[in-house]
This record gives sequence, structure tokens and C-alpha cells, in this order.
Amino acid sequence: MINYKNNVIKLCPIFSIKVACIAILAITNVQANDSTGYIGTGGVAYLKNKNISMHSEDLYISKDKIRVNYEFKNLSNKDITETVLFPMPAVPSFTDSDYADTNATYDNFKVWVNGQTINPDLHVRTFMHPIIVKDGDRTYAEESIDTTEIFKSCGLNEADMMGPWTYQVDTEYVNQQLLDCDSKALDKFIYDKESLYIPWDSQVIYSWEQKFKANTTTKIKHAYTPLVGGSVHLGTEQFKDFCVDDATQRGFNKNGGRPYHALSYILTTGANWAKPIANFKLTVERDSNELVSFCWKGKGKIKKVSPTTFEIKESNFIPTHDFDVAFIMK
Repeated sequence: MINYKNNVIKLCPIFSIKVACIAILAITNVQANDSTGYIGTGGVAYLKNKNISMHSEDLYISKDKIRVNYEFKNLSNKDITETVLFPMPAVPSFTDSDYADTNATYDNFKVWVNGQTINPDLHVRTFMHPIIVKDGDRTYAEESIDTTEIFKSCGLNEADMMGPWTYQVDTEYVNQQLLDCDSKALDKFIYDKESLYIPWDSQVIYSWEQKFKANTTTKIKHAYTPLVGGSVHLGTEQFKDFCVDDATQRGFNKNGGRPYHALSYILTTGANWAKPIANFKLTVERDSNELVSFCWKGKGKIKKVSPTTFEIKESNFIPTHDFDVAFIMK
């Protein structure tokens, strides 16, 4: 028996990032805050910059759009140029008909700096889980390894590695290239060399060179369509993942559960700056025919500001948790 777990997202009927399962139906989205860093042959590294603070973050989340407005302050007397990274989730190479629309997500990522549109660079990384022996069985390790250079050494280019995002390259073509490749480095990742089933993940990362002028605030905005997972049933075992309240739970128990969509946003990379986020605001908007449920571990209170919109404000915010939200059909 062999078990497979994705390194960034665990796939299951509830599409939470916290629960593993066997059947793949769709993907829970994992988005991320900006961070500074560099892209090297070993993968992506994030830097903690001691001279740049995130003065404010205004984050809007719905099923259809994510928008983020940042204000960064250079605290020093010198201009600083950094590479800003925005990583998309690593998505699996094998999917089925209910999979989220990755093509719509990667192809509409937009960035503005001080009101001017910029065109970020796009990078692609691949990840695989090495085979290990656990309790006498061969299985995949929990942690994945960056295999981008192995893929390239086997003649695969970025367009090939982006197949799970663009749908323009067949997964079986990529896997056949890996099977035909004379690379000992691949041996620890391939379970059956007679099978075209070779699980690997593809990650898209956007980057751009950003000058932060001395003692000046730089405004950065980006917007995109999120990857959204979903299921026909939100089970009781997943209530804690989205902090479903008692009243909603009673409704589920009476009516046998409800269909829902879900996504997850990585907030914790927002801690990679010089100071806590001075002003943080999160807005969550649902459709009129939905309920929305999520957990919040900060000090800020959840406020309903319209029939379909909820808001949280924090001061001197250090993000120590990520954000999972479920949009549940009434």
C-alpha cells in the first residue's frame, strides 16, 4: 500500500489543508502574503528584512476575487532593492474533473506599485515526495523535495512543468519523460517504474525587483482569482477547521449537511518584515445565498458590516496563523 500527501495542501472531500484522504475531488486554495527573498537553484528562500516594515495590509477575500493593498515603509536612510516573492500553492499533477480552475488563477495575477501596473516574472518549481519505509510498508514521505533541476535534466522545460496549471501539457507525457530519463536521482521518488502514475506537484511563483526608497512608503497592490475547492457535504469532523458555530451545526445535523466551497490564505509570511503590521484589515464577503464560517485567533473582533460582509481589524498585528474559510450553501 502506498499513501500520498501533498506538501502544501491535503486533498479530501472537505478540501481542508488539515485533513488527508484518499479521493481527490478538488483543491483547497492556499494563498500567501508577500515576502522578500530570492529564487535559486535549490528552491525559494524567504528573507526577514530588518529595514522594511509592512505599515498596513488591507486584505479582501471572496470566492471570486482576492485583493490586497499593502503599504511598506523603508525605515532606513538608504534606498533598498529587494526581490518580492508571491508564491501560489503547489498543485498536484493528477487531478479529476472537479479540480479547481488553475488556469484562471495563474493567468490573471495583477500587480500595481504606487498605482502603476508592473509585469512580474513567473517561475515554476516542481516537488516530489521521496519513497520511505514506514511500519514495514513503502510509502511517500510527508515532506516533499524540490525536484525542479531533476526535471530540467530530463529535458523538461517550464511549459512542461506548468502542465497542472495550463492544461496544455499532458501529465502522462511528463511522466514518460521521467521514466525514460537516466537519472539515479529520480529512483527515490518513483514507486513503480512500470506505471505512468508518478505524483509530483507544480508551483508557480511570481517575483519582481522592488526599490523601497529611503524613509518612504511604497504602496503595492495585487489581485487575482483564487483557487477554490468544494464538496457536496461539510461533515461534522470538519466543523472545527472552520469554527462552525452551534446554531449552524444544529442546522447541519437536521438537514444532513450542506454543500460548500473553501479556500485558505497564508498570512504567516506577513511576519517577514521589520515590525508588526501596524494596521491590518481583513474583509470577507459571501454570496447572499451562503453562510460563511471561519476561525480567527487574533485580538480583533469579527464585525458584520453588511448583510454579506464581515470585517476584522488588528493593530500591531503579528500573523501567527493562516486563514481558512468555508462558504456554505444555505
